[in-house]
Amino acid sequence: MNTRKFLYGAMGLLSLLGFIGLYTGEKLFLAFFAFAVDFEYWFIRSDEMLEEYMNKSASRGFYCGMLATAAITLFSFFMQGKDGADAFASGLAWGWGTAVIVYALSTAYYGMREKWGLGND
Repeated sequence: MNTRKFLYGAMGLLSLLGFIGLYTGEKLFLAFFAFAVDFEYWFIRSDEMLEEYMNKSASRGFYCGMLATAAITLFSFFMQGKDGADAFASGLAWGWGTAVIVYALSTAYYGMREKWGLGND
């Protein structure tokens, strides 16, 4: 198992955070169970197309997350009047969430395209 394939599948370990939601009753943690689908990468054949769409998805997620972090931090600071630390914490939380959502949706999109045989069309 190559390193990248292992790392793609290891994203599924984030689903363990969902058990915090079960244990404490905090429903927001239950969303982490969605990462369980990433375990499938340990069992699928890795090829150049997989590497390409995972890299595209990761870069899209990163850039969207950084833009969301900046936008939410500035909005929280200037429009909501939060102090710097609270504004930055809000920006980081929303930025991370945005990055994860964009990454997941982009990966799903490319995966479906590959399964349907559309490739680089």
